[in-house]
Amino acid sequence: MRLLIAGIGLIGARHLRHALEMPGVEVVGCIDPALTQPDVPHFAAIEDVDVSADAIVIATPSHLHARHAEAAAVRGWHMLIEKPVAHSVEAAECISRAARAAGVQTLVGHHRRHHAGVAQLKAMIEGGAIGAPILASMIWAMKKPDSYFEDNWRSGADGSPVLINLVHEVDLLRHLFGEVVSVTGVGSNAQRGAARVESGAVSMMFESGLAASIAFADSALSPWGFEAGTGENPNIGTTGEDYLRISGRDGAVGFPSLTVWGGAEDWSQPAMPETRTGESNVPLVAQLEHFAEVVAGHATPLVSAADATESLRVTLAIEEAVAPRREVAA
Repeated sequence: MRLLIAGIGLIGARHLRHALEMPGVEVVGCIDPALTQPDVPHFAAIEDVDVSADAIVIATPSHLHARHAEAAAVRGWHMLIEKPVAHSVEAAECISRAARAAGVQTLVGHHRRHHAGVAQLKAMIEGGAIGAPILASMIWAMKKPDSYFEDNWRSGADGSPVLINLVHEVDLLRHLFGEVVSVTGVGSNAQRGAARVESGAVSMMFESGLAASIAFADSALSPWGFEAGTGENPNIGTTGEDYLRISGRDGAVGFPSLTVWGGAEDWSQPAMPETRTGESNVPLVAQLEHFAEVVAGHATPLVSAADATESLRVTLAIEEAVAPRREVAA
């Protein structure tokens, strides 16, 4: 697969590093108007690319995804688009239309679906390890450094942890439990006083009847979060703590430990734990390997732009529900 990387910021640089190390993948160029790198030919814009390519990773800011995806489709490139798939549902739908018209495939970077532990968790739930799932409770709380927001697009409303981080959690919950039918929430920007939400709580109801909650913050120090629990992001400290707990009719399970609680008939008996051995992989590598199979015509995208649009739709509903109801600090 001859691959281009568009956007070499935090996540794009990780894609580039993995792609350069992957057999069967030839990185033929990077595209970024500001950042440069020494490894492969560099272009300031998609329109400047003058090398032959099969596919592109679009890791640019989300409000540019639709424009860049449409340009890539015109060139006949299959696309791995970072999450969220776009900044609006309308823009996301434009991406799907452009891809269909050009006959190219889309894969969206909800890389948690490629995590070995997530695959094991999904198999356990579908295999009846806890009976019918009834409740899911999640905490994602990290303290982002001030430098994360300085002099870049994250300093404004697009830097919301809902759009950057919770979109992953929404997609993971959809992957495990199906479609969301309602959303409620509250939010605050009391710590930084920026023009975006920074902490809050969300409740979601699923078609199956499962109820899920997410408590979130990008201003709070905690050991709880997908990245902290799994250690999958080298930029975030690893704790190994469970951040997701799922209760079912016959038992419960924590993730990422995959500790299953069961053996009790009702509340008069204590549930007993059994920790199952979790598998390990590098999700971004697994995602890129899957993308190569998609480009070769050997696989169907695990999460297409159309599928990711539904995760975006729910995420935008959450963003609206948790918008801070206080004045921004002067």
